[in-house]
Amino acid sequence: MVILLPLLAFVFATLVVTAGALAFAPGHAATIERRLDEVTGTPIKPRTEESGSDRLLETLKRVGKAIPRLPSEMGKLQKRLVHAGYRGHEAVAVFFGIRLGVALLFFGVFATPLLMRPNLLFALAGCGLGYLLPSMALGRMAARRQHRIRLALADALDLLVVSVEAGLGLDQAIQRVGEEIAFAHRDLADELRLVNLELRAGKGRTESLRNLAERTGVDDLASLVAMLVQTDRFGTSVAQSLRVHSETLRTKRRQRAEEAAAKTGVKMVFPLVFCIFPAIFVVTIGPAAIKFVQVLMPMAQK
Repeated sequence: MVILLPLLAFVFATLVVTAGALAFAPGHAATIERRLDEVTGTPIKPRTEESGSDRLLETLKRVGKAIPRLPSEMGKLQKRLVHAGYRGHEAVAVFFGIRLGVALLFFGVFATPLLMRPNLLFALAGCGLGYLLPSMALGRMAARRQHRIRLALADALDLLVVSVEAGLGLDQAIQRVGEEIAFAHRDLADELRLVNLELRAGKGRTESLRNLAERTGVDDLASLVAMLVQTDRFGTSVAQSLRVHSETLRTKRRQRAEEAAAKTGVKMVFPLVFCIFPAIFVVTIGPAAIKFVQVLMPMAQK
């Protein structure tokens, strides 16, 4: 095990140097493009220098694309990235690059004498932890975004009811609501803007709304989409359906708040036991204990 540590440290250093060279070396595509311009006689366009963050992003893309992945893992990860707000085609590759980079970083920290004595077991455990941390962070980011969308849905639904009752069509009402809530609720406004773009591109309303539910993964928004699809299919009143659904949504929101308030007592047990009760015991029992010791010490010496 001791013999393997220098070898593993050498491999880690080699990977770090290679990644740095890829990040800060000039791109081959720019060189080929310049040579083609020279051959064809076309004027060479001035090319702005890429920043270090852009080069690092390109390196992460290359590393992520080089890692073999299962199709099932790709589908789940792509959906989680979309739920967190990352819809780009290169998001999966960048995520895998970040995951590999963090795993190698943790392995290098525990395999080299930076913080502690090198230990292969700790280095492998740190590598596994670094591989799992990006997934945990991504899940937390997706959950926070879904919570923000869930909180913004009640206000957006009230504006949607007012817009539809004022005479706007459903498509125009969705566009108007997205513009009005952009300042306060950016996440939901972006999703509604994507719905409008899909409608302008020629997609059907049903497909666009179902894509909205798939992109967000919010159960309340999925129920709203199902209600709108059923209303559009059967030709019932959109305004009346939206008003009923708004009341139902506010009732569910109030029930969630009551549930969170009921859980407060249970969650306060651990801070009380480990943080507040020891201080109370020191303040109340401490002086009596000191006095008791002062009285018994002379008796014990006799």
